[in-house]
Amino acid sequence: MNGLDLIPAPLGAVHHPGEGFVLDEATTLSAVPGAGSAEPWLRAVLAAATGLPLRSGAPAPGASRTAENSIELRLDGDLPPEGYRITVRDRRAVILGGAPAGVFWGAQTLRQLLGPDAFRRAPVRPGPWALPEVEIEDAPRFGWRGLMLDVARHFTPKDGVLRYLDLLAAHKLNVLHFHLTDDQGWRIDIRRYPKLTEVGAWRSRTRFGHRASPLWDERPHGGFYTQDDIREIVAYAAERHITVVPEIDIPGHSQAAIAAYPELGNSDVVDTSALTVWDDWGVSPHLLAPTESTLRFYEHVLEEVLELFPGQFVHIGGDECPKDQWRASAAAQARIKELGLAGEDELQSWFIRHFDRWLTDRGRRLIGWDEILEGGLAPGAAVSSWRGYAGGIAAAQSGHDVVMCPEQQVYFDHRQAPGDDEPMPIGYVRTLEDVYRFEPVPPQLAGAAAERVLGTQANVWTEVMESPRRVDYQVFPRLAAFAEVAWSSRLPAPAERDFTGFQGRMTAHYARLDALGVDYRPPGGPLPWQRRPAPAGMTGRLGRPIDGPPPIV
Repeated sequence: MNGLDLIPAPLGAVHHPGEGFVLDEATTLSAVPGAGSAEPWLRAVLAAATGLPLRSGAPAPGASRTAENSIELRLDGDLPPEGYRITVRDRRAVILGGAPAGVFWGAQTLRQLLGPDAFRRAPVRPGPWALPEVEIEDAPRFGWRGLMLDVARHFTPKDGVLRYLDLLAAHKLNVLHFHLTDDQGWRIDIRRYPKLTEVGAWRSRTRFGHRASPLWDERPHGGFYTQDDIREIVAYAAERHITVVPEIDIPGHSQAAIAAYPELGNSDVVDTSALTVWDDWGVSPHLLAPTESTLRFYEHVLEEVLELFPGQFVHIGGDECPKDQWRASAAAQARIKELGLAGEDELQSWFIRHFDRWLTDRGRRLIGWDEILEGGLAPGAAVSSWRGYAGGIAAAQSGHDVVMCPEQQVYFDHRQAPGDDEPMPIGYVRTLEDVYRFEPVPPQLAGAAAERVLGTQANVWTEVMESPRRVDYQVFPRLAAFAEVAWSSRLPAPAERDFTGFQGRMTAHYARLDALGVDYRPPGGPLPWQRRPAPAGMTGRLGRPIDGPPPIV
């Protein structure tokens, strides 16, 4: 990468020899009208890190010559909307973007060019702050480059979410899939139904480790976001050209909601009034009753969700829906007969189709986990393919949009290495190299079907991530490899990728992560405080490691 050590790697970069463009007290930073949030963002982060004022300049719109000792942000309609071009020559730096998003991603690259200390919040050295003389041209491969953050199993306070938005932006990722509800907690304030957070946001205790572990943390756990918190998160994300996609899980993964409002459950099968927010892991048997009142309840919930999240997509879950209660429920069976459905799978599809129509009528799109394929895929729905590639392949070949996130490849709760030193080992070993060789578009898809792959995301399920440090450890450094997979069009086939070169660029990137305060897994293995051996007196592990390579399904 011509010594620039950029992550993700750009489409093209030329590094010219010379001392570069040294910033000083007189350097100006300016943007043409319509360039978006990049100018104030870049000034804020660079002024904090360098101590330089970077005062506003006054670029002449359409001018062919940039002022000396200046950084100018401009628009170029010939570039893709998220594409950018950087030129640093003759004590001048220009970022051209196809749209405000492209200008912003160019600004992120410019920050990397200044070195790791540009990622700090206050100056740690007097300088010099030099931009190398370069020409860089870049644009992303996929329009959906995401991270799913599970805040239901272990709650991430608002400031932690904002921090992760900054980390996503630093890696040119542009979607935060916000997993807000599950059996173990409801995390979003709904004015019409206050018990969702008064009751549903809190559980009495938490199992420590995988669901087979005998250990418990007996402290209550919980938390939720007020609607103003959500507005702040969404606005903060938008300034960084990140779309927040909310997930409200239906009809399964709903025990927290049923605990708050027992009428939502299958009360002819179980005493739903006795349910509490689940304190265990796994798949709860409690799912929503297929009644008109349940539909109205969730329509009211989604009305408030749509007020808060302006993006195109709303995720409705639809996964891991055990149907035993519906099979045992006279009311559910009567509903199946009334609707003329073939069985419980079609009843789940009926749920999904109802909200697909409801969202479509309001100008939004439904996306759900690949179980929504069971019983027939709702027209217009998009699929998050998590159980492997197969669901995404089937959906794409049927003309539906897909986000590829197969658990065997990009579930970041899965362990990063074999051995007993890894904290709470879950799932398959997925190393930094494994993630770097992940390919979102399987060979079964080509032509129009391949174009249905909107992009890819990594998923962070937090059952065994009880603290921000544990989340950091599981996510990093693998998110850097994932970001390059999601962004870089120049990557060859997985077996041909230059992982050695990527490792070399990671040396500089580890320093950036250090400056950002990220508790990543070091390349040599976990640090002493990152290890989690089995407690004294216990044999075996508290996790659920799976040996061998993951299947390609």
